[in-house]
Amino acid sequence: MATKANSVAHSTLVKVDPFVPADQQKGLHNRWHPDIPAFATVKPGQVFKVECVDWTGAQIGNNDCSDDIKNVDLTKIHNLSGPIAVEGTEPGDCLVVDILDVTPFEKMPWGYTGIFELENGGGLFAREFNSKAAKAIWDFEGVYATSRHIPGVRFAGVTHPGLIGTAPSPELLAKWNERETGLIAQHADSVPPVAFAPNATGAYVGQDLAQDVRDKIAREGARTIPGREHGGNCDIKNLSKGSRCYFPVFVEGANLSVGDLHFSQGDGEISFCGAIEMAGIITFKTSIIKGGVEKFALKQPIFMPSPVDPLYSQKLIFEGISVDIHGDGKQYNMDATVAYKQAALNAIAYLMKLGYSREQAYLLLSAAPVESHVGAIVDSPNACVTLAIPTGIFDFDILPKEEGLAKRDLGGCAIRSDGVV
Repeated sequence: MATKANSVAHSTLVKVDPFVPADQQKGLHNRWHPDIPAFATVKPGQVFKVECVDWTGAQIGNNDCSDDIKNVDLTKIHNLSGPIAVEGTEPGDCLVVDILDVTPFEKMPWGYTGIFELENGGGLFAREFNSKAAKAIWDFEGVYATSRHIPGVRFAGVTHPGLIGTAPSPELLAKWNERETGLIAQHADSVPPVAFAPNATGAYVGQDLAQDVRDKIAREGARTIPGREHGGNCDIKNLSKGSRCYFPVFVEGANLSVGDLHFSQGDGEISFCGAIEMAGIITFKTSIIKGGVEKFALKQPIFMPSPVDPLYSQKLIFEGISVDIHGDGKQYNMDATVAYKQAALNAIAYLMKLGYSREQAYLLLSAAPVESHVGAIVDSPNACVTLAIPTGIFDFDILPKEEGLAKRDLGGCAIRSDGVV
């Protein structure tokens, strides 16, 4: 007979409501700074849960209009849960983080993928497409996702945190801000921006802090948008349940933070809000390797991916090279980003032949379990990158045929109320 004795639930260290704005909740923050104190502390080996709002902090709704994407306030992102200190951790150590589970909230079984405006967020094809806001809402049914805005597809999600990392030291924070503001100065008129400088507007720490400390964090805190030496916003889709992460430690306690949970994502997260963004619950266990930074030459995190992966054996693979074939025809020298973009544009053009709009195809490549690989990075002048779409996610046959591709009526994604795409 089952008994309650020795049956102790794992504690939840950060509790949030996914329908309440992030800046009204405790245990959240949206800047990186060493002066943000730990919200909770754990012992090595302790299993614990952390609840997370979506990355925008409840700015996006389950509806059929993309005005919320158009008007999203990006000074308030990303909203991270934590920090969580691990007892006994010191600078120079390696923090080992086991991701035991990642799930959506039962009361919020949906997520979204968005195309951001050229002037507000951008994305991989922001300039090429002169991007206007669009989105797709995805419904979760167990491990599967479907969307009324992108019909004809159903796929298993690989839930994971898009953003996870340790706190920077004062020296590391200063290095980030110096190099990124320097890059901004070199490209002052870039749209979208090449980087995001510290910005006190929208900065938030959901703890009771002295005003001078709060002001310092807002003034100096690094934006959470890029990945850096500590981890951060790397959007690695294989960091699902069963993954192990090895993070360098820069401050006492390590001060681990996490957020930007995804139900699914394609390699590259190309539309900026490119995964299936969700609010949810992540379960961790941590341990420490003393002196791990020196032992492993740990300049940046090391990861062991999840053993759990959808079984889609057949894929249609699109190649891209470092020539702007879809644009002005310019030849680039071993530019893998250009090659990736050409592979993605080739895939979008193909999906449009099936009946999807450009926006639907763009969103689908961002959200579905699409794989990308560097095929060759040595054959001057053309780097070769591939993008693979699992054929099994579609309700119909998408393979090339002698008679061509059958074009279907596949509706459209959610667009702005003014109808502009």
